[in-house]
Amino acid sequence: MERRKKRGGEIPKCTAISAIVTLILAAVAPVSSIDDKCGACTAVAGELEIGLSNEKPRNHLDMRHRLDSTGQREGKVIDYRVSELRVVELLDGLCEKMQDYTLMKLDSGKKGWVKVRDWDDLKTDKQEARAYSKNLSSFCGRLLEETEDELAEWIKRGSVHPGGVSKALCQDISNHCSSLSGSSMDDGEL
Repeated sequence: MERRKKRGGEIPKCTAISAIVTLILAAVAPVSSIDDKCGACTAVAGELEIGLSNEKPRNHLDMRHRLDSTGQREGKVIDYRVSELRVVELLDGLCEKMQDYTLMKLDSGKKGWVKVRDWDDLKTDKQEARAYSKNLSSFCGRLLEETEDELAEWIKRGSVHPGGVSKALCQDISNHCSSLSGSSMDDGEL
């Protein structure tokens, strides 16, 4: 009987602890959201632009693997630049790369997304910086989920090229930026 009372007494403590944890998490949640969607989108576009500029020329994709009744190869040859494979290779792992970025105060006084080369040399709160990088990675995932089909078509058509990724992704496709002048992306690295 005594045991039941003790167990019954623990429930309110657990409830109180869970309520406190919920309040703390609710207070931290606004910090973890992306306020400047234009700046975040521009950071994602910058990383995609790095992928585009690092692309190596590729041969056409030979899809003629079947033989017809006369022994001739059937299928088609696809230009790599307009292939689905190119889109997959460009977008695959993009959001994981965004975990190398964090939100920092720039020389201009504004906050912007900066690529971090060495997290050990970071002079700000590393835990907070890592939280920002995870938020940017999550934002990237949502951005690609919302824009993937249209972005893939733009890439295949050749409408997305180095130098124009930010405008294409952040203004034309996702509408996160009304103009690039409001961007908070820093091209530098830490």
